[in-house]
Amino acid sequence: MAAGKSTLARKLAGEHRAVLISEDIWLQRLFPEEIREFADYLNYSARLKTVVAPLIIELLEKGISVVLDFPANVPKTRNWIRELFETANADHVLHFVNTGNDQCLEQLAIRNREKPEGSKEMTVEEFEFVTSFFVAPSLEENFTILEYGGQ
Repeated sequence: MAAGKSTLARKLAGEHRAVLISEDIWLQRLFPEEIREFADYLNYSARLKTVVAPLIIELLEKGISVVLDFPANVPKTRNWIRELFETANADHVLHFVNTGNDQCLEQLAIRNREKPEGSKEMTVEEFEFVTSFFVAPSLEENFTILEYGGQ
């Protein structure tokens, strides 16, 4: 959370003339009032994935580059992403934004003030809760990984 994923995703989409699909923006536009706590997020995120997965696969099958601005902070989510590009027989790069917690908290404060589209104000406690689930991608997961940061 607040590592800089969305900023990087927008940059990559522009550089590669790719379709950007942002979980936060879709969730905010579709369910602006429904997501009040983490359990709500998990529920609506799972529902959203069932809708966007066929679209992502179709775009990839047509040779259209896609940038997914989705958290991939746990192996289960990364497995979902793997299923997409493997089903479409498409190349991939997992962009790992490796930002230290102190910098994330600074960026979270800025995001809370500026409120860019798709963002939801988050407390330090919520940040710490979500961050407690983080598992860095490993070589055993067999992704082509491009790492940023390293703090």
